[in-house]
Amino acid sequence: MVKFNRFTLSNGLRVIVHEDHTTPMAVVNILYDVGARDESPDQTGFAHLFEHLMFGGSINIPVYDEPLQRVGGENNAFTSNDITNYYITLPAANLETAFWLESDRMLSLAFSEKSLEVQRNVVMEEFKQRYLNQPYGDVWLRLRPMVYKQHPYQWATIGKNLEHIEHAKIEDVKAFFKKHYNPQNAIMVVGGDVTTEQVKALAEKWFEPIPAGQKYERNLPQEPDQQEERREIVTAKVPLNDIYIAFQVPARTDENYYALDLISDILSRGQSSRLHRSLVREKQLFSEIHAYLTGSFDKGMLVVEGKPLENINIEEAEAAIWQELEEMGKAPITDEELTKVKNKTESTMVFAEMALLDKAMNLAYFELLGDADLFNYETENYLKVTAQQIQEQAQRVFRKENSSTLIYLAEK
Repeated sequence: MVKFNRFTLSNGLRVIVHEDHTTPMAVVNILYDVGARDESPDQTGFAHLFEHLMFGGSINIPVYDEPLQRVGGENNAFTSNDITNYYITLPAANLETAFWLESDRMLSLAFSEKSLEVQRNVVMEEFKQRYLNQPYGDVWLRLRPMVYKQHPYQWATIGKNLEHIEHAKIEDVKAFFKKHYNPQNAIMVVGGDVTTEQVKALAEKWFEPIPAGQKYERNLPQEPDQQEERREIVTAKVPLNDIYIAFQVPARTDENYYALDLISDILSRGQSSRLHRSLVREKQLFSEIHAYLTGSFDKGMLVVEGKPLENINIEEAEAAIWQELEEMGKAPITDEELTKVKNKTESTMVFAEMALLDKAMNLAYFELLGDADLFNYETENYLKVTAQQIQEQAQRVFRKENSSTLIYLAEK
């Protein structure tokens, strides 16, 4: 069990404190309830651009990293379609430095044409290198719009296209900041060798003076259930043919999430998983094959992806994947197989409860899902899943009319 205390400041900032006196370190994690799904369709990539801008200096602190390095701290951030998360780890004795840094950029990020220009170029370079000029790099730029026709998950966090970042204007960027980066839209978790009293005093000193801002009300178009099979075949400069099959699945908070997550593990976690054992080892059709769940806050995706060996034709490879998926719906899995996959999940969860930063990130994430304490019941939720639930979900999800297939053919 991860124990914690919580309080909310008068401006709406939620604060969670996890005291752990076994370490000399502290972590400050700030999760902003904004991701790529909150962008306007003609201005995408902003949430991710912001993650970069937040390191461009604030009004009182021109270089974000310097003061942190001086006190032995490290920091980083990530953006997803649902959230943007910033974190600092540093010796607990220097905790106040983290509060000073984070509060200053929440209150007054320095918006200059120069900073925007620098970060815009960094992001555009990343777009080109990782998404356009890399084999299979554009997979999410192609697959997401196939799976999502209404919901803003139809674009990747990097954005729909380069032009949206290229033409990002300073006033648009400022408006995005004002709308999403305020105390009411953030959750701060402080963990490590700290006390709740100390964190409360620091939070009141550094964060309470920040104006609450307007509460952002999310109202996104929901994705209708898919009724027809979707396909796209691309011939590209890739080393091997590659098959992606994406299925629509319910949201992260849906009761069936845990069964679906176990399904992805049964299919591809480890050497003895079904897809690996059958299609890589026994039939020797694929060089590698994976299945994973996006775990999105709204309707998500379960993706199966595999690279067939060079001598295997693509139709045969695809048919073999479908055979494995349909098997799951035909008969309940054995107790032994279910126990094995649950044990793996349990050990992963135990590990997530050990590392200080993982604990802090998880507490923030589950608080956003509804309650930080949900983190303490995650393992239980997986252990409760039955073979029957797995069979039912496999039948419901693995249907041709619920699939979007993207095939890369290597240029000859």
